[in-house]
Formats: sequence, structure tokens, C-alpha cells
Amino acid sequence: MYLRVVILVQTLAVFSAPVTAGLLLTSPAGRPLHSASAYTVFAVAVLHLVTAILLWRPGGGSPRPILYAAGFLALTLAQVALGIAHMKALHIPLGVLLFGMSLLHLVRLPSSRTLTSHADPVTTRG
Repeated sequence: MYLRVVILVQTLAVFSAPVTAGLLLTSPAGRPLHSASAYTVFAVAVLHLVTAILLWRPGGGSPRPILYAAGFLALTLAQVALGIAHMKALHIPLGVLLFGMSLLHLVRLPSSRTLTSHADPVTTRG
């Protein structure tokens, strides 16, 4: 359940970034708002990774969510670097990809029972 909440917050944070980017283009107050949005996305991506690790190690769940969380954090760092470098031709499509990935992961996230299941289907039969 914690992972689902973190991914929901992550999706909302990534969704807010283009809104603040629009403000960045139309208002001087947009720069600090977009910067705060970027920091929020980064912080939530780190929280996502920590949550996935805690779900795996002490929680006894699958390590698979760690790979997704680490990849998302790496793409978030690339997104921040591209934004700082003002490379809009790559920054904008990567932002769309991040939102799509986060939304897809939220929708396709298995139930908490599946994430923490240790049962081996071969040994639990008959």
C-alpha cells in the first residue's frame, strides 16, 4: 500500500511540472514555482526508491520495484540536468515519458499481496 501511495504522489508531482513550466513561460513568478516542482519530483523519486527497498528487504517483498524506482530516479536526474542546460528539445519529451511511466506503473502495480508473496507456485501445488 505504501508503494501505491508514493507512486500516486510521484505521478501528481510529475503532472504539476508542466503546469509550473507554463507559468515559467508566462510569468516571472514561474521560475521559483517550476524549480520547486523539480525539487519535489526529485524528492518523491528518492522516496519511491527508499520505499521500494524497504518493501523488499525488511518487508520481504519482491525486489522488482527497486529496478523501476532506480530507473525513474536516473531519468529524473537526467530531466533536471536537461532543464538546467535549457535543452527543451529533450527536456519536454523526457517529462512526457516520466509522466507516462509513472501513470502506467500506478495503474499496473500489483496488489500488496502479490508484492509480498513468497509462495513458490511449484512447491505449493498438491
